[in-house]
Order: sequence, then structure tokens, then C-alpha cells
Amino acid sequence: MARYVLQLAFDGDPRRLEARPAHREHLRALQAEGRLVTAGPWADDSGALHVYEVTDEAELRDILRTDPYTAVDGYEVVLLKEWTPLM
Repeated sequence: MARYVLQLAFDGDPRRLEARPAHREHLRALQAEGRLVTAGPWADDSGALHVYEVTDEAELRDILRTDPYTAVDGYEVVLLKEWTPLM
């Protein structure tokens, strides 16, 4: 398994807020499966940071394709990078 950090920037499209409940349910399911370590928005709601534990980047990209935010094009990926935490 590998850990990946995903940083998102949100746009002003109101459809993202409409998709937020489904997006958060999607994240809860991923956490229950052990594939999402943590996630949350910046305090100013300009974007978010997610940490995933997945097999590889291809699995993470599959996860992103099924995210309700993706369907409304509600974000831009700022950073998607494998991460090696020390602790």
C-alpha cells in the first residue's frame, strides 16, 4: 500500500455545494474501507486536503472518477503526490 496526498482547489460553481452531501458520504465510505486516512476542507473553504492509502496512483484516480464532485467539475487538482510519512 502507498499513501497519497491530494490537494484540491474549489471553484465558485454552486453545483459543488449541491454535491457536497454525496461527496462527504463517498469519503465516509472510503474511510470505512480503509482507503481514506483523513480529509477536510481548508478553513476558508477554498479547497481541501485528502490523504489516501491505496495500492497505487491508478486506484486513486479511479476513486476520483467516482467522486460526486468530479461529476460537477467542482474542483481542480493542485497536488497529487505519493507521500512517505515518518510518523
